[in-house]
Amino acid sequence: MSDGFKDKMKGASDKVKGEAKEALGKVTDDKKKQAEGKADKAKGAAKDTKGDVKDALNNSDEQRDR
Repeated sequence: MSDGFKDKMKGASDKVKGEAKEALGKVTDDKKKQAEGKADKAKGAAKDTKGDVKDALNNSDEQRDR
């Protein structure tokens, strides 16, 4: 399993956790929980992007080695 894939999986997990927190915050009118959810989603998106970059770098290295 590539490092990029691992980062993407962690990112997806953070995004799901963030969605749940944000939804709970909306239902309970808890602005702090909503903000935590949005932060978790942003953290997940950053991890997803990090995984994309790692994959792109690995692919370019493989192309160069051929």
